[in-house]
Amino acid sequence: MPAAIHACDDHGYHEGNCPVCEDEGTHVLNGARRKRLSKFCSGALRHFPDDAGIALDDAGWTDWDALVAAVERKYDWATAEHVAAVVATDPKGRFERDETGGGRVRAAYGHSVDVALDAAETPVPDTLYHGTAPRNVDAIREEGLRPMSRQQVHLSDSADAARAVGARHASAPIVFVVDAAGMLADDHRIVRRGTETYTTDQVEPEYLRRLDL
Repeated sequence: MPAAIHACDDHGYHEGNCPVCEDEGTHVLNGARRKRLSKFCSGALRHFPDDAGIALDDAGWTDWDALVAAVERKYDWATAEHVAAVVATDPKGRFERDETGGGRVRAAYGHSVDVALDAAETPVPDTLYHGTAPRNVDAIREEGLRPMSRQQVHLSDSADAARAVGARHASAPIVFVVDAAGMLADDHRIVRRGTETYTTDQVEPEYLRRLDL
C-alpha cells in the first residue's frame, strides 16, 4: 500500500515527515485513496481518455482542470489538491505537469493511445533491464522485445525495478539484460521517461541476454 501524502507549507507535498524541515505537515490523502486516484489518473492519461471525459493533444497533454473535473466525477471525495498531491509525489515519475498558463498534465510514458511524446535527449545507462513472465522467454529470445499493446517497449534502470514490473505478470518473473550501449551505437533511440523507466521502439534479440541469478 502506498504511503499517505502530507503537505508542508514551505516545501510542498511529501510522504512521512518533510525531507527538508522534518515537520509532519498536514495530512492530505491516505494510502488507499492515493492508490485509487493514481491508477485512475494513469489510466485516463494513458489508455482511456475518452471514457474519462478528457481530450489529449498530439503530445499527450490535457488541460489540468479537465483532469481534475474527471477525477471529481469519478470520486465524490476527491479534490484538486488530491490530484496535485498524487502527481507531485509519484515515485516513478509517471506524470508531467506544466503549470504555465492555465496548466496542463500528461502521462510521462506507458501510453496505449496514439501520442507522440516530445522528450529531450538524456543520458542512458550502458545496461538496462526488462522483466517478464516465464511464458514469454522463448518468444523474446526469438523475436526480441516488441511494444505489444503499448506504443513502445519499456525498460528499467535496475534489475530490481525490472523484476518488480515482471512480478505484475508472474510470481517468479524472468529478467533480461539489455545492451543499451550497443543499441545506441547502432543508432537505436532510447529515451528516459520518469525516474526509472526508459522507452524504445523495440529491442532485437542480439541486444538481450537472460539475467542469471
